[in-house]
Amino acid sequence: MGLLGTTTQESYYQQSQSKWSTAPNGIATAFTLTTSYFPTLSDLVKTEIRVFVNNVEIDTANYSFSQPTLTFTGRSGNESVLADGTGGTTVNAPINGATLVVRERSSAERHGKYQYVSMDDIINNFLFSYVGQDKIIPRANRSDIAFHAQRGLAELSYDTLRVEKSQEIEVPDSLTMILPHDYVNYVKLSWLETTTGIERILYPVRVTGNPKALLQDSDYNYLFDDTSGELLEGDPSETWKGFKSETTSEATDAKDTLKDLEAHNVGGRYGIDPQYAQANGTFFIDNVRGKIHFSSNLSNKIIVLRYISDTLGTDGEMQIHKFAEEALYKWIIYGLVSTRSNVPEYIVNRYRKERFAATRKAKLRLSNLKAEELAQVMRGKSKWIK
Repeated sequence: MGLLGTTTQESYYQQSQSKWSTAPNGIATAFTLTTSYFPTLSDLVKTEIRVFVNNVEIDTANYSFSQPTLTFTGRSGNESVLADGTGGTTVNAPINGATLVVRERSSAERHGKYQYVSMDDIINNFLFSYVGQDKIIPRANRSDIAFHAQRGLAELSYDTLRVEKSQEIEVPDSLTMILPHDYVNYVKLSWLETTTGIERILYPVRVTGNPKALLQDSDYNYLFDDTSGELLEGDPSETWKGFKSETTSEATDAKDTLKDLEAHNVGGRYGIDPQYAQANGTFFIDNVRGKIHFSSNLSNKIIVLRYISDTLGTDGEMQIHKFAEEALYKWIIYGLVSTRSNVPEYIVNRYRKERFAATRKAKLRLSNLKAEELAQVMRGKSKWIK
């Protein structure tokens, strides 16, 4: 199979189709879209396409779309490029010799996808190459292979592939942000200077949180739900309300009482505490409730969250870079042989070593070190610093 598989270069670069089995001739009103131009054709709906005739966008009221057929049904506002039915033409049809282009508004076909191998292809390739009579794995269920493939992909994503994603939101008045569905750990949080595009890093605050606030009666006894018997909880907690009400994130000596200084910094502190010596703002993450809480000076500011994912959030993102494809095969092999009985230990150790070696090689490949870039960086390293 060629580089683009069953798609065309027009599909890759333009996300559009301009070639038709019947070219616009002033008579034809129906045109068929094909999967060679639209790989996601089965999921395509009218709201996701734009139609152009001679570079004039056609009003959506003038056509209908029922997979895979586009039909012109009107010409209001587009009379210059759609026929009026005179002179042997068909009313509403694109005029004779016109250029008809159908383009996706936002395509699921991602640029640069050739560097990745999908999870389905990984499993199919493994079954074909490694499983069968006189092969490394005599027999294996597809479900077992899929499990170990996903486990290997997740582990490789943390430090070898380093799958880093990002989200940008405006902080609401609630001062909270919902953690992404595929969040594993954060890399960096920052707020954005909208005029310059510069990100100002935020630092976590380690002396607060959002604990469960248990409700009590006037005698300080816990209150329970009459139906389920579960403890009743208040929301928000007093801890979060106190942190939220702070008007600034600046930390100076004035924020510490003498008792604090004596208890925690006897003989060792002069001036401000460096971890709080910034005015960008602070945050803490409530992993139980799946939210990030921000200090009050970040209200209505643009926040950028960069985080690590395991690439298992959706089916579409379950793929691996070709530099690490062999490493994932070794992960699957080791996972299969290490969980089976009556497999000699030296065989298990062999595949453990092969997995380690393949992972190391993948990490070196993905380091993306370039000699010219290293040379440019190192040119200033031998200078004396006065």
